[in-house]
Amino acid sequence: MNFLYPGFLFALLAVSIPIIVHLFNFRKFKKVYFSNVAFLKEVKEQNSSREKLKNLLILAARILAIVFLVLAFARPFISGNAETNKANGNIISIYFDNSYSMDAVNKEGSLLDEAKRRAKEIVKAYQLNDRFQLLTNDFEGKHQRLLNSEEFIQAVDEVKISAASRNLQQVVNRQQGVFTGTANRYAYVISDFQQNFAGKEPIKKEQSTQLALVKLSANELPNISVDSVWFLSPVHQPNVSEKIIVRLKNFGNEEAKNVPLKLTINNQQKAVGSINVAAGATAIDTLSYSGLGLGWQKGVLSIKDFPLTFDDELNFSFQVNANQQVLSINGNKTAKYIEALFNADPYFQLTSVSENNINYAAFSNYSLIILNGIAQPSSGLAQELKNYVNNGGSVVVLPSTSVDIGTYSAFLNTLNLPVVAGLVTEPTKVSQIELKHPLFKDVFESLPKNMDLPLANRYFTYTDNSRIAKEPLLQLPAGKTYLARYPMSSGQIFLATTGLEEEDGNLSKHPLFVPLMYKIAFESAKDQPLFYTISKDNLITLPSVKLGANQSLKLIGDGFEVIPDISHQNGKTLLYVADQIQKSGFYNVKKADSTIALVAFNDDRAESNMKYDSQADLEERFGERLGTSRINFIDVKKENISSAIAEKNNGTELWKLCLILSLIFIAAEILLVRFYRIKNKHIGT
Repeated sequence: MNFLYPGFLFALLAVSIPIIVHLFNFRKFKKVYFSNVAFLKEVKEQNSSREKLKNLLILAARILAIVFLVLAFARPFISGNAETNKANGNIISIYFDNSYSMDAVNKEGSLLDEAKRRAKEIVKAYQLNDRFQLLTNDFEGKHQRLLNSEEFIQAVDEVKISAASRNLQQVVNRQQGVFTGTANRYAYVISDFQQNFAGKEPIKKEQSTQLALVKLSANELPNISVDSVWFLSPVHQPNVSEKIIVRLKNFGNEEAKNVPLKLTINNQQKAVGSINVAAGATAIDTLSYSGLGLGWQKGVLSIKDFPLTFDDELNFSFQVNANQQVLSINGNKTAKYIEALFNADPYFQLTSVSENNINYAAFSNYSLIILNGIAQPSSGLAQELKNYVNNGGSVVVLPSTSVDIGTYSAFLNTLNLPVVAGLVTEPTKVSQIELKHPLFKDVFESLPKNMDLPLANRYFTYTDNSRIAKEPLLQLPAGKTYLARYPMSSGQIFLATTGLEEEDGNLSKHPLFVPLMYKIAFESAKDQPLFYTISKDNLITLPSVKLGANQSLKLIGDGFEVIPDISHQNGKTLLYVADQIQKSGFYNVKKADSTIALVAFNDDRAESNMKYDSQADLEERFGERLGTSRINFIDVKKENISSAIAEKNNGTELWKLCLILSLIFIAAEILLVRFYRIKNKHIGT
């Protein structure tokens, strides 16, 4: 048996008081005169023995009453955990889920309100000197400090539903970070334990931490969320008809029929529709719209789905540009084909330079760079192009068949492309086109049976290298490459085997040339992500932004303004927002008074799945079935939290029993004094 407050045991010295009273009975005796004292000796001996027994019983009752009263204040207990030292004090970390799913209701009310009540019950199970940490999905800095019980309860009342979403491993790691010193470590997780919260991977925790999971019961609800959107066209032009792809996800067990869709851009309704979504599946639909002006656009795709509505809208942003910048680096011969192609469309703004007059610093301004028959491909140009591609750029290599093969191979090798195997001067016709490749999507209204493909009079053959990823677009007989795409890092390179000169072939005059080059240019457009996710995407990537010595970028939203940390890497500007974005919506990135970009944030769709893990599932995550981790489950339906915690942490407490025994012995003393009387025998005369 152990004591929670062993210092109170010094009060056992109080048992000396009834002993002293017993040894020194200071009662005054009254003389009684009898006329006949012949039989008094016998009566006196009988009454004296009874009096001694009574006094001993009263003394024992008083001593035991004091002893058990002192023990009650010392809080004796039979320890259920041999590793716990009560003298070290306790640090208790209590996390309760305040994500969107906790806005659901059960017979106790909303899950968030029930979580608050359970957290307060946990606090009541501990002592006044214990310290508590409150933890929610927001991971706020103020929740890193330890609170007393009153401060904790006040902080609990201030918690509200948050858009932030965490997983169980993150919560456990955060809780363990607050534990210091030799204090006993207790951690509690109060949640509905959605399947996405615990995840599928094993949960790791320190063995010194005693973890308890408090699972709140919620009804599984049908729910449909707007999962994602994307465009068919990578570029956006003013007053041009476009199509947007919509993806919805049904988390329920029944098919959702005729779910209404609405697309608004800049607060103007652009398209409506309806869609059916099978149970537990996703569905895709296409919406068409037109009539956009120049500049940044605020798009919102919305549905109507009750009772859960937090995932019924998806914000996205994009920019409609007046033109697209293209750079053509030309050899000694004329660049008439490329110039005629891109100058014919006012959307493209072509810059044509000689290979001897290249401004490497301006590469980041272009979405596409075309190497048009350069005769002297240098290693310096190759290195700059490599950096450009790694930063997301696109390059088209149309070689000059008269270039030195060794020099050209070295150039290609620097770009991590296959080197030249040889030069073929025999006319050969392209035999195959990869129509399933996304580059050729929407190029042909109908496919002829015998399609006329380009002819190559002079062309290079390249060595096959399985370590280099390749996507064939046009192929010569025997599987030889005519044009292929090589994805690299964040960018891509399109490598052809021949150039545009008439002696090389008829590609420049072939009907396929115009849509092919336009599609490559469109695919090379640099566009930022349509949207970011709160608590998941903490980094905003923008094209390179040049700032003055005292200039900075600001992120401004609805009643929100922050100056994010900025770094410049690989020709891009990176904005670190950490956990500063707490609300879905649109945020302007401003440099002084000008808007650099418009970014959209949405709530995490992980909260949309209203299915929950069972206790067996959670035991498996912690390795409880294998005995590798110590966790405790508290069933709020079957047991009182305070009693369960006291029994788990303190073992079997005996203070109540001691208090009851003390009262019993006090009552025994009263009964002995009041009803234990010494009967005197009558003596005859």
